[in-house]
Amino acid sequence: MKILVTGGAGFIGSAVVRQAVRDGHQVVNLDALTYAACLENVAPVSNAPGYVFEQADIRDRAALDRIFAAHRPDAVMHLAAESHVDRSIDGPSDFIETNITGTFNMLEAARSYWQAQGRPAGFRFHHISTDEVFGSLGAEGQFTETTPYDPRSPYSASKAASDHLVRAWAETYGLPVVLTNCSNNYGPFHFPEKLIPVVILNALAGKPIPVYGQGENVRDWLYVEDHADALLLVVQKGVVGRSYNIGGENERRNIDLVRTICAILDRKRPKAAPYADQITFVTDRPGHDARYAIDPSRIREELGWRPSVTVEEGLERTVQWYLDNEDWWRPLQARAGVGQRLGVKA
Repeated sequence: MKILVTGGAGFIGSAVVRQAVRDGHQVVNLDALTYAACLENVAPVSNAPGYVFEQADIRDRAALDRIFAAHRPDAVMHLAAESHVDRSIDGPSDFIETNITGTFNMLEAARSYWQAQGRPAGFRFHHISTDEVFGSLGAEGQFTETTPYDPRSPYSASKAASDHLVRAWAETYGLPVVLTNCSNNYGPFHFPEKLIPVVILNALAGKPIPVYGQGENVRDWLYVEDHADALLLVVQKGVVGRSYNIGGENERRNIDLVRTICAILDRKRPKAAPYADQITFVTDRPGHDARYAIDPSRIREELGWRPSVTVEEGLERTVQWYLDNEDWWRPLQARAGVGQRLGVKA
């Protein structure tokens, strides 16, 4: 396949690009190179035959039309999005413009191209979303594909809106779409403002390790390379019009996750005092969802996928990757907002 990947220089998008190229697909990587993007993420495949990079913004419809016409993809994997909840609290407009208006532009550009090509049956528009659109769970239960939407942050609301647009374009115009909603990703190339990189890098720097509230919030952790495998499976074999929840089957309280990372660092990079001594509880995020949990039955039963990496194994790999790749993360710490506490203006 020739796949147009939006946001392919970001964290999840770059994992998809690397895996797709390794699998033998042609890839057009479309990215605006905003603050969280990094072309070093795709350096391992940047010279591969069939790989092309296009710097463009999904809010620029003319650029999208040009890219579709020039490259004629067989499928779109739409990952480009603003994704940091704390930033959405401080500055929601970027999330509205990119996640909603940008998705609208992608849908319209894809529809125009698909119709001009004679509506090929094999074309797919794969929209990648988040479990945060479903809101917050109590101690029991899991999100399924039919869970009602209940977004509680500007970020999750913007992603919910984009999901609704994709379904509307399928129903109204017949655009062949598939959707996925994933749990929290982690792994190599994770931008340094997210929880797991913050824990690792603050620990190494001897700084306080911030934990929101009392660290009781629960997340289902999905290793990013497992997620990339699932996404590529869905775009090729998913049923048109269907959505698939992708989870890691690895629920952990935030405080337990942080302590696990500290224990790994105690072994890999020991120092005089345990890293857990640096844990500091800080003011909670406004509207912080208590728990997310994914029921991945549909993708397991229909497509035969389930995660291969446990959270313990994935954290070992991730910590080691950050220890080995200071030349990647060190420059990113100078980017706007990284290392600052965001999301408390509410």
